[in-house]
Amino acid sequence: MKIKLLIVLTFFLSLNGNAQQKDSIFSIKDKLSYKHFIIPAALISSGLLLKNAPMNKNLQGDLRGALGTDFQTKADNYLQYEAILQIYGGRYLGFKPKDDFLHQTINIAISNAIMGGIVQTMKHTFKEERPDGSDEFSFPSGHTATAFTNASLLFYEYKDANIWYASSGFLFATATGFLRIANYKHYTSDVLAGAGIGTAVGLAVSFWSPFKSVTFGKNKTHALIYPQIGTNYGIGLLIKN
Repeated sequence: MKIKLLIVLTFFLSLNGNAQQKDSIFSIKDKLSYKHFIIPAALISSGLLLKNAPMNKNLQGDLRGALGTDFQTKADNYLQYEAILQIYGGRYLGFKPKDDFLHQTINIAISNAIMGGIVQTMKHTFKEERPDGSDEFSFPSGHTATAFTNASLLFYEYKDANIWYASSGFLFATATGFLRIANYKHYTSDVLAGAGIGTAVGLAVSFWSPFKSVTFGKNKTHALIYPQIGTNYGIGLLIKN
């Protein structure tokens, strides 16, 4: 049991280790190439291959057994948005981001919208039952995809200012995926696929940086993305002139 859990954790932590080198496949320089999507593709492929394998349920059961069958936390509902706070807060810690406040918000909104569309389409296509049997939308993990989307945006924003701060979002994203399994809401395959989707979308939008030249007249326009946590979970957008 310990060996299998160690394999999964090592696979996720290797993502963080690669992100901490500026010349890694996560570094975006002059142009985006297929090399940037090697890890996201590996994560998604691993999730698809593991989805119907006996090991998938065994890993889920082993983790629940290690933590206790009564384990439950809502921390994953909050951790998925943690990187957004870091994106906005980095400048106040003395780190210089790539984009200004407005265009950070645009990138966050667009990337999360694209990610959400992909995840929901896949959920309704695969109709995989959750471990707890609550519904048939287990694959892929939306919480994990959200966390890795925003972690990728954070990495691009601050990788040149402080590589450790930029990479830290992946640790919280990994914790989100881990807790989704521990909470009996997802299998390992769901989390791997969600991590791959989120990372790919975040990197693509960071490089694309849509509406880069958008301004709102002579007055400064402030836009803010914020998590909505309550009966439903999501992201809200506030724009103020």
